[in-house]
Amino acid sequence: MTDILIIGGGIAGLSAAAALSGQATVTLLEAEPSLGFHASGRSAAMYLSEYGNGVVRVLNHASKAELDRIDGGVLKKRGMLLLARPHERQDFLDEMRPFEMHEISMVEARGLVPILHPENAAFAAFREDVYDLDADRLLQYYTKTARRNGADIVTGSKVTGISKTSKGWEILAGQASYCADILVNASGAWVDKTARMAGISPLGFQPYRRSMARIPAPGGHDVSAWPFLDAANERWYGKPDAGSWIVSPFDEHPMDPHDAWADDMVLAEGLERYSEMVTEPVTRLQSSWAGLRTFAPDRSLVVGSDVAEQSFYWLAGQGGYGFQTAPAASKLLADLILGRASELGADVVEALSPQRL
Repeated sequence: MTDILIIGGGIAGLSAAAALSGQATVTLLEAEPSLGFHASGRSAAMYLSEYGNGVVRVLNHASKAELDRIDGGVLKKRGMLLLARPHERQDFLDEMRPFEMHEISMVEARGLVPILHPENAAFAAFREDVYDLDADRLLQYYTKTARRNGADIVTGSKVTGISKTSKGWEILAGQASYCADILVNASGAWVDKTARMAGISPLGFQPYRRSMARIPAPGGHDVSAWPFLDAANERWYGKPDAGSWIVSPFDEHPMDPHDAWADDMVLAEGLERYSEMVTEPVTRLQSSWAGLRTFAPDRSLVVGSDVAEQSFYWLAGQGGYGFQTAPAASKLLADLILGRASELGADVVEALSPQRL
């Protein structure tokens, strides 16, 4: 018997296990043989405080201090450069303002990234306080914290049955059965399927594929100090990665939950859009991958107990914000389960609650 059973071993489930395990007995079940196997292990994680809608931004800001503290800090300043083509001036301005960026000259932009095309890259805006986020270190920190606090983390344990009895939740996974007072659904792209298995009405989550391509450093440049590049109208984005350069076609294709992989045509089209705005051609693909970013209908996270069953908690809909919101979202979940007042405020708690959907 455990107080709390968490389904899902990605950033959501692991951060929840770390937040709860010091206060209750916790068991976490992950279907795959390793933790962070799906979206969490395939993220080009960044911290951008103004990314997402209003309530997501509250979580971003509320997480910053903890991300600076965890394991000596998991953020490293990168900067962000927004780029636009000659005919995209208004779109450029419309995107620049919500990100609180300032326009810079193309001479300044090429000083940051020397491969920008002299004609096709016509406008640029910059924000300095955008950070790389070390996703692997954050996952490891939460895993170590949870285990140190006594949490039982079980991999290779796919949940095959969930039922509610007079004694609580009974969960079948792998060759074992578990009992828990509280069930936390942190199963990423599979959250609605997990809910149905438990007899809980799904909330309408939709997974979307996001693909990535790793290519050699353009022109043999040292790209380590280059900023994160974002093309207006979500045409592509790129960033340094371990001496190479990664480019995403910014795809967002609805998918059923599965072990995602990149589509060759989607990658080719995205790399063609990228190539239009730089002077160095893409000559070789080193590797590619894809992950599923799962959103609620209103694109805010869902944190809290189900409307019909108070012992069933959702921690879901992280979309593209899972790592940069993890400290605040997991703390809120722990506050709700343990009956503590949240520092986020009643309006934010309500905006994240499953009861809004």
